[in-house]
Amino acid sequence: MKRAAQTASSRMGKSTSISCPGKLREVMVIAEEQGLLRGERDQVVRGRMPKALVAQAKKRTGVVSDTDLIELALANIAVADDYAEWLLARRGTIDHEADLEF
Repeated sequence: MKRAAQTASSRMGKSTSISCPGKLREVMVIAEEQGLLRGERDQVVRGRMPKALVAQAKKRTGVVSDTDLIELALANIAVADDYAEWLLARRGTIDHEADLEF
């Protein structure tokens, strides 16, 4: 049986126990706005994980379901901000038009 469509907030539950309240909820909202959560749930993703990893991830996020945890993890990757990578790529470079004199 296929799951009925739900909003990101209803899948995430009422509250989360993460250090940055709302951060993961924002990830799901962005994924929803980008249309990544639309459509049938017909792609099966599975894998064996260490129990401690799954338990800690659920504890940090407040997510109870394995399916919702995987969806959250994939959404987090899909909508990730690449600013840190961009910033590190700029390390050691100076714009050729930069005024270096005071």
